[in-house]
Amino acid sequence: MEENRFVISHSQKSLLLSNLVVIVLALVQGWDISILLWGYWFQSVIIGLFQFKRILDLKDFDAKGVVLNGKPVQSTKAIKVFIACFFLFHYGFFHLVYSIFLIDLVQPQAWFPVLITAGIFFINHLYSYLVNKEEDRQKRQNIGKMMMRPYLRIFPMHLILLFGWILIVVKPVALAVFLLLKTVADIASHSFEHKLDQLIK
Repeated sequence: MEENRFVISHSQKSLLLSNLVVIVLALVQGWDISILLWGYWFQSVIIGLFQFKRILDLKDFDAKGVVLNGKPVQSTKAIKVFIACFFLFHYGFFHLVYSIFLIDLVQPQAWFPVLITAGIFFINHLYSYLVNKEEDRQKRQNIGKMMMRPYLRIFPMHLILLFGWILIVVKPVALAVFLLLKTVADIASHSFEHKLDQLIK
């Protein structure tokens, strides 16, 4: 009888490591929570950019459930490019509005730590993209579900970000709690995303 074992993928390890690096930097250097809110905003944007690239990379896909002007669409290269661009616009507009909200709410005292955080997550997601690139290209995926997947991925993370703002007055203990909760949400969302991949193979 085959045992069911929990196996951590290379991309999950990379994601966990990147979050741990950010946690250590934040606690050691005493970062303000606004730095982390903006750093995680950049992470969310990076997730969308790589998903845009993954959609364009698709070789074989289906468009079941995707409707345009009230009619089902065919699995053509033109549709793939259209959906990728539509996703980029919609996802980008969402984050533009989110950034306006953040600017009104918090402005970091220094942008350099924000850029460091963004760089750490960019390296992580670039590594994940390169590790999974060939496997993603070989899978037959539903392009509509693929377009929606980043929203499912970032939703728990953004709830933690909003919760983190409430905790701003009781740091550094609350800062550590916030960072750990965000990391758990990030890893859980990443794992859920890959389970969806396995279900729709």
